[in-house]
Amino acid sequence: MKIIDYELFQVPPRWLFLKITTDEGLIGWGEPVIEGKASTVGAAVDEFMQQLIGKNPLNIEDHWNMMYRSSFYRGGPILMSAISGIDQALWDIKGKYYNAPVHELLGGACRDSMKVYSWIGGDRPQDTSNAAKKALENGFEAIKMNATEELQYVDSYGKIDLVIERVAGIREAVGNQLGIGIDFHGRVHRPMAKVLAKELEQFKPMFIEEPVLSENIEAVREISQTTTIPIALGERLFSRWDFKPILESGYVDIIQPDLSHAGGITECKKIISMAEAHDVGAAPHCPLGPIALASCLQVDATCHNAFIQEQSLGIHYNKDSDILDYVKNKEIFEFQDGYVNIPKKPGLGVEIDEDHVREMAKVSHDWHNPVWRHKDGSIAEW
Repeated sequence: MKIIDYELFQVPPRWLFLKITTDEGLIGWGEPVIEGKASTVGAAVDEFMQQLIGKNPLNIEDHWNMMYRSSFYRGGPILMSAISGIDQALWDIKGKYYNAPVHELLGGACRDSMKVYSWIGGDRPQDTSNAAKKALENGFEAIKMNATEELQYVDSYGKIDLVIERVAGIREAVGNQLGIGIDFHGRVHRPMAKVLAKELEQFKPMFIEEPVLSENIEAVREISQTTTIPIALGERLFSRWDFKPILESGYVDIIQPDLSHAGGITECKKIISMAEAHDVGAAPHCPLGPIALASCLQVDATCHNAFIQEQSLGIHYNKDSDILDYVKNKEIFEFQDGYVNIPKKPGLGVEIDEDHVREMAKVSHDWHNPVWRHKDGSIAEW
């Protein structure tokens, strides 16, 4: 079997899909994208695919190493996201070739279903109490929200009070029935992150995410020593080599590799296994589309330390298009009591509606994250 062709589809709301075709008629789908840089990742996919045309798609480990190691300059969000989507598509082909879901080829499932959480509140969080109640009514056991809008290195305690009011409102609305993930989103710097973590502890969050940017590991150390809240990060780390010092530090409790950013199924399975050896949980990052989510669930199925999965159904980014719009077998993402079944159909298990993909690719998108500025005109972390 040989790879004979590929196509890229830039589709709303902010995704990039990849279709790889073989000479035996098998196709595989992947989702190689960095939010806000879809076209740039697409160019990297074009370069990698030139080296894969004519090759056997089943030799995934060799293809992964070729794409990663044969490049003198390696790693980073663009190249690793391109590798990720290609890797997902190759696994989709391999599963279909052997008539088995990907998780069976990775050693088999250690669970039947996966816990998921619901996003609430938007970029600048608001109306979170009502959204939390709705999530609970819909059966979810956990939610995630952005903690705050932009914060200066040292900022007003009034902004801290607003965060506390929102989280207190959620606890008043739903009690302790919901786990709350609070995403600092790298918007908070060390001086204010310490204050915010301490103030949030009374509400017993499920975790705080990216309390500071992941490159500031010394700040993570300081925060970890001042709070008992589990600390999560990893969406902006792109390989097992990026995760290695984080895991060795011992300051992080939950890693969040993104299967469309951190080398795909091949690499993220290894990253999560590394975390297990450090007694660290995994909650894969996935505010993306159906192919990325299906890939996550295939890996989650095989990883004992994966305990919850992000998913973007109804997230604030998905205004005009959502996950199910691109899927024929919509039952694959049917959430019941806050859980979703592990897909059991061959490959990734998701049947992409190619006709709809082609129609929406004509619409396309040019999504970029907003540029935020502080009151003094300086750039703020988004």
